[in-house]
Amino acid sequence: MQPLMTKNFITLLFYFVFCLFTLSVTCQDSDLETDCTNRWIHIRRLPPQFNLDLLSNCSKYPLFDDFCPYLANHGLGKKTHNKSHSWYRTDPFMLELIFHRRMLDYPCLTSDPSLANAIYVPYYGGLDSLRFLYGPEVNSSYQHGLDLYEYLVHGDLPDVWSRHYGHDHFMVMARPAWDFSQPLNSDPLYFGTSFLELPEFYNVTALTLEGRAYPWQEQAIPYPTSFHPPNLAFFESWVNRVRRSRRTALMLFAGGGGISANPNVRRSIRLECDNVTSLSANGTGYDKLCDFVDCSNGVCQHDPIRFMKPMLQASFCLQPPGDTPTRRSTFDGILAGCIPVFFEDLSAKKQYGWHLPGEKYEEFSVFISKEDVVFKGLSIVDVLTSIPRSQVRRMREKVLEMMPRVMYIKHGSSLGLRTKKDAFDIAVEGTLERIKSRLQEVAAQ
Repeated sequence: MQPLMTKNFITLLFYFVFCLFTLSVTCQDSDLETDCTNRWIHIRRLPPQFNLDLLSNCSKYPLFDDFCPYLANHGLGKKTHNKSHSWYRTDPFMLELIFHRRMLDYPCLTSDPSLANAIYVPYYGGLDSLRFLYGPEVNSSYQHGLDLYEYLVHGDLPDVWSRHYGHDHFMVMARPAWDFSQPLNSDPLYFGTSFLELPEFYNVTALTLEGRAYPWQEQAIPYPTSFHPPNLAFFESWVNRVRRSRRTALMLFAGGGGISANPNVRRSIRLECDNVTSLSANGTGYDKLCDFVDCSNGVCQHDPIRFMKPMLQASFCLQPPGDTPTRRSTFDGILAGCIPVFFEDLSAKKQYGWHLPGEKYEEFSVFISKEDVVFKGLSIVDVLTSIPRSQVRRMREKVLEMMPRVMYIKHGSSLGLRTKKDAFDIAVEGTLERIKSRLQEVAAQ
């Protein structure tokens, strides 16, 4: 009975927050008008079947996971320990909840959709996809989203949709876009739904954890990490700890895979790491050349203690692609001041342009071609040790500058901390600019 009580409590808590929002939005309409030019957002009201009711299914899909424990604190999850103020056991698939709760704090909300520059659709598309990916509707995955479209077009306030036919609408879908990209005529069906293939949603901006190689309607935004500070003091305290941390290892790989005989970059990394452990690090300024944290079978996903301390002690964090090009570990490493090492552009550079500007990658990261590592025997250790220590220090300072851009601060955070733009703020700004550009293009046609 305990999981059911937890689920009901969380659902009721979300309803309570919505009630508070309804009472306060009128004040927001009038108080911040001069500060909100071109920034007004209207939140479309959806029946709970599209968001809150989905939370009650948190233990319904055993092939996926029981995500009931990660619904706490509006999707941040439970605290890592009772005295923690900033660290949570956050599941990245809960980004839809996290973003929705942060939207309720957004200062430029309007109850009048005709005044809005953008329309936020609080649809938990990733959670709704579970019934098609792991549930009884696996053979109907081409229908994912059709009920939502029917409501947006013919349900409550249909003129909100028809004003721009979805060009001004946006939503968060907390999975890689590949999971929503199954062709409508796919036979046989493979893993995924067809949400992003539906012509009905071509005009809508979808914020996903990872975009496709040639995205159209989606834009990738950072995976949530476990760090969600509530005020400026806790954030600055962490930054100071990261800056003071002694880097005893040259490089670190925290992850799984790489155990098959087939050539791939993870296998090459693990082999090199095994080989250099017996070599002396004398003259390098490090106690060891490579550190490895085995995160196989998801053991690290909800336990940041396993990997954050090793990241704090390493100069470089290796971020090889896995099942998909991107990794949450990229953002964990940045929060630890660990310089990311990428092996393909789709891992970050071609994904997170809003949050990690492409023209700055050489200032805060290292790129090593995975083909050179796997097929030409290029030594990662040789590449990294060839970088002057003065340059490493400058790169780490750039990583620290990037830190606010990839973290999601806690909802209801202090005014001081809100002066720093976090991943949510940058995602909203990017969405508003994208929608503005789209509407101008449509008007010019």
